[in-house]
Amino acid sequence: MKLSSDIAAVVTGGASGLGEATARALAAKGVRVAIFDMNEEKGEAVAKEIGGVFCKVNVTSDADVDAGFAKARAAHGQERVLVNCAGTGNAAKTASRDRNTGEIKHFPLDAFNMIIQINLVGTFRCIAKSAAGMLTLDPLEDGERGAIVNTASVAAEDGQMGQAAYSASKGGVVGMTLPIARDLSGEGIRVNTILPGIFNTPLMNAAPPQVKEALAASVPFPKRLGNAPEYASLALEMIQNGYFNGEDVRLDGSIRMGLR
Repeated sequence: MKLSSDIAAVVTGGASGLGEATARALAAKGVRVAIFDMNEEKGEAVAKEIGGVFCKVNVTSDADVDAGFAKARAAHGQERVLVNCAGTGNAAKTASRDRNTGEIKHFPLDAFNMIIQINLVGTFRCIAKSAAGMLTLDPLEDGERGAIVNTASVAAEDGQMGQAAYSASKGGVVGMTLPIARDLSGEGIRVNTILPGIFNTPLMNAAPPQVKEALAASVPFPKRLGNAPEYASLALEMIQNGYFNGEDVRLDGSIRMGLR
């Protein structure tokens, strides 16, 4: 797909981190970008800077997502591009014993479900509703109607201790990529997923310098954290390269996560 001012895009989680970098990269190509995010202040600021539109959206809510797409489409027309970056994480062992008291507890099921609802169901909700809209579009010259990029994580393949919920949610995103690509192939809509490793994001930037240095040293090469524009670069390649479809691609400096 050739990116230009004729193309509209929606980026979930676009107010910061990987999503913000992708929204900026798309806008730099002339694309009309709508940002879905919960952070109204940052989302409005980024949207203003890139000439886009901000939609306050909680991806776990049908009503929010519907309203977000309605606002984005009213401003820019039906999107041909969707990039799903909205997500979060938590950590707790499946079952554990308190070292001091001996109390036994397990991963809170409401906390497990929350991560699944945001990272996995939220991603699918946005895909399904965006794809339904894309089906109303006339195909481009090559028969393409749209392109979707999802965000999983290397934890989908080598999750660490305490990451059962996070790994399950991201593994689900990986697992549904090919079936969705197959579902939509007859309509000219491509679907791919990126599995980022350890990236410089606002959450990571809050970590102490020594923690960031240790994480960077664990990456085989280059020995540093990933930068958000590197994620955006791969997202744009997946969108622009018409033969890129049904793939899950690690972007991680060849790191394989250890036990903890």
